[in-house]
Amino acid sequence: MDVGNSFGLVETYLPQHIIALRLLMAAIFGAMIGFEREINTAEAGLRTHILISVAAALFTILAFEIFHTIEGGPVGTRADPIRAVEAVTAGIAFLGAGAIFRSGSNVQGLTTGAGMWLAGAVGVATALGFYVIAGLVAIFAVLVLAALRAFAHRVVGHKSEEPPQRP
Repeated sequence: MDVGNSFGLVETYLPQHIIALRLLMAAIFGAMIGFEREINTAEAGLRTHILISVAAALFTILAFEIFHTIEGGPVGTRADPIRAVEAVTAGIAFLGAGAIFRSGSNVQGLTTGAGMWLAGAVGVATALGFYVIAGLVAIFAVLVLAALRAFAHRVVGHKSEEPPQRP
């Protein structure tokens, strides 16, 4: 029995510092997306996107850690860590759907919901060790959100995405 297990800690497939690094990177990438939303809308912003990205990363890491602790037997493991990723995706989609409002013929919050979903995907990618891909997608998201917002305001004349007024 090693010292960690005597304190109730478990051995992990990934070293603890790599897990911490992946969660930190997920927080940074989620913050990049959330910051753009924070400065331009009153809806889901910095904190929400960080939490979504880190939660997605943590659930993904845990799923793969559990997968690696299961004994396979003669036919291999029957556990499927992809199911956990699917559950994370469904949970984030549920949160994103909550950000969408319909007021008459107007639909508000689609971009916010999409940003939340993307922050979750960035968290999953980071958890799996795809730091460069996750970082590039976060940068791409910020560029798309900022550039197309400016385009929509200047050229098309759309108003910013504001939530409908509640009575």
